[in-house]
Amino acid sequence: MRVEHVVEAEAFRDAARSILLADEARHNLPLGLLSTVERHPEVYPEFHGWIVSDDPSAAPDAARPPAGAAMRTPPHNLILVRSTPDAIEALARAIDAELPGVVGAVPEVDVFAAAWSALHGVDLETRFEQRIYRLRALRPMSTPPGRMRLATTDDREVVLERFRAFGEEVQHGSDESADEDRLARVVENRLSASEAGVALWEVDSELASLAGFGGPTPNGIRVGPVHTPPALRGRGYGTAVTAGVSRLLLERGHRFCFLYTDLANPTSNAIYVRIGYEPVCDSREISFAPRTTG
Repeated sequence: MRVEHVVEAEAFRDAARSILLADEARHNLPLGLLSTVERHPEVYPEFHGWIVSDDPSAAPDAARPPAGAAMRTPPHNLILVRSTPDAIEALARAIDAELPGVVGAVPEVDVFAAAWSALHGVDLETRFEQRIYRLRALRPMSTPPGRMRLATTDDREVVLERFRAFGEEVQHGSDESADEDRLARVVENRLSASEAGVALWEVDSELASLAGFGGPTPNGIRVGPVHTPPALRGRGYGTAVTAGVSRLLLERGHRFCFLYTDLANPTSNAIYVRIGYEPVCDSREISFAPRTTG
């Protein structure tokens, strides 16, 4: 098999287009990141992609789609695209970089992690078990007190605070959640980019919950993060802002919305299903760590 390493997002997108678009919901994360890298390179200044071809003498094209692919925006995890088992093994052998981990759909992500562990002698730790959902149409539901509005640059500090709180919760206070420069770039992009934004649910002019959106794909867009402070949870604010921003995005012409949920939180999964989101596939994030002995 042939593995080609590219450092331009556009080249990767063109080479991997056929497998990315064959399942847009499954690949909403890499598609959305590619869109962000191309439109706003300052958010992710470094890009690496790998394309696997069954034919070692020729690059993939429209008539001969790739057998697999993966991409990365350092220092973040490798993102695995749908790949054959042989392509996954080829990727693990060809990638010449120190990877902190890998994220991708089950079961391909497990195959890559096992191959990487065997080749590089690292231990594996499952960080997150997630599910990808897709929304085509909202279901009717009641609305709690309050109203939704879109954040502006005047809301920068409170949005930054809520994004930081979300990161600390999902990363359990790890150093990864404290990358202030990157967080500031992400928030600035959400507040200034035409294809991204943050929806706020306010009660008596006070922020109760928020839902970000961005990373558009050809036909959809990703919703998240969704965050409600612990003291305000259980009142329907997170549900309301998620439903509200999803409705807005569908009205803007997106055929569907995507979101990731934490499988360890059955409450949020049930809420999104009630809104109208349907499960697509499960995704897993696996971290690599130096192998311990003893």
